[in-house]
Amino acid sequence: MRFLRRFPSLGRRVIKLFSTNNQSKAYLPPAHLKPPKANQTLKRYLQSNHTSKALLFFRILLRKNPSSIDSFSLMFSLKACTLKSSLVEGKQMHALVICLGFQPIIFLQTSLINMYSAAGNIADAHNMFDEIPSKNLISWTSLISAYVDNQKPNKALQLFREMQMDDVQPDIVTLTVALSACADLGALDMGEWIHAYIRRRKGLNTDVCLNNSLINMYSKCGEIGTSRRLFDSMQMKNVTTWTSMIVGHALHGQAEEALQLFTEMKETNKRARKNMRNGKHESSLVLPNDVTFMGVLMACSHAGLVEEGKQHFRSMQEDYNLRPRISHYGCMVDLLCRAGLLTKAYDFIQNMPVLPNAVVWRTLLSASSLRDNDNSEENIKICLEASRQLLELKPNQVGDNVIMSNLYAAKGMWDKKILVREQIKQRRYPGCSSIQVGIDIKQFVAADDQHPCMPKIYEILDHLTRTMRALDHALGTDPFGVIQTTEY
Repeated sequence: MRFLRRFPSLGRRVIKLFSTNNQSKAYLPPAHLKPPKANQTLKRYLQSNHTSKALLFFRILLRKNPSSIDSFSLMFSLKACTLKSSLVEGKQMHALVICLGFQPIIFLQTSLINMYSAAGNIADAHNMFDEIPSKNLISWTSLISAYVDNQKPNKALQLFREMQMDDVQPDIVTLTVALSACADLGALDMGEWIHAYIRRRKGLNTDVCLNNSLINMYSKCGEIGTSRRLFDSMQMKNVTTWTSMIVGHALHGQAEEALQLFTEMKETNKRARKNMRNGKHESSLVLPNDVTFMGVLMACSHAGLVEEGKQHFRSMQEDYNLRPRISHYGCMVDLLCRAGLLTKAYDFIQNMPVLPNAVVWRTLLSASSLRDNDNSEENIKICLEASRQLLELKPNQVGDNVIMSNLYAAKGMWDKKILVREQIKQRRYPGCSSIQVGIDIKQFVAADDQHPCMPKIYEILDHLTRTMRALDHALGTDPFGVIQTTEY
């Protein structure tokens, strides 16, 4: 966008293009409209989630009364672009910010970072951040959040450390985002460091949102005991607190603990209702949400509680008026598959009111392939149908072909196994692993010949290979032959 400063005439054309693009006579502002009222109208559209109307209103305002546009008008319009994840309109807004001379305003700079992040353009979000001369906590937090939202938690934690080296102290929002990155990476050491920082800072230790993030982080990093102790120590709990702990237990296969906690949650609500009827309002209701029921259904799946899972699935609709999402239907398919009810799982998928996604079909395919002793025609039919659906939805997912290859091998269908393996060779993507060394996260790609430490890595790998062979521990073979560590 810097080039627009050097070409004022081009900037004027951008304004003209934006103001005439997709114009409509609908939602015309009154002729006597003043700037504050215009901003209030934009804000109302955003609050009611009418982003397209907000942008249309802004275009008409720009064409009819451009002098009424101020920095808040641009901020509301950028928020609309962010909610729509509209990169084209967002870039037009960016051009207007520059042409109208509002670029030095910090909240507009932050809004631009958020807009580029929502559109998945993390490079331009970072470029926007680099152009800010005086970076404050909000701009740092926006960029860190952008990397977390775009599945780059490692880079987010690097920026979190850079922010502190820049002598910018994190607040509750920044710490929450950083803990989310730790949870995504499984970076326990960094998460524990943040927890220690929270303890040292006065007032942070009692914040419910931060404690919820800590519960989530410890659960995803494998420290479910620490997560539960933190949960039990909290005096104030909201629905996220209960849900984080229930999901944590479910993900660790602790179905009994998860279901018991859900029962306690419902008992807490019963006591709250009773107190409210008696005129006591010191406690409030904490009703389960759709994510809570995902944790409950996962727990039922791990425990093989088919009937209880069905009851909870009905309860979320009938008792709590919650509409099941695709993830809930996926949990129900997993529940039936784990119980060995493959035909019922297939029928359930066929009768779903929403289109099944790749996760649902992959769950069915994986469950079918694990039943090696089931050579029935029905089982093979289900596998082939699941594989066909996955090929249409996710044609480049090699793992699905591996499942089918193993299934064909188990059934003695060697010709088809070889055919599938050839398909895998043609479109296989390298896998990626990561380890934590101190507070740094190191990533490795299979067959990587570009890593700066490649000679040392393979030297150690060769040493381990020779040592294991010397101790008569067989390395085993993969489907493509004996592992060769020297070919890289």
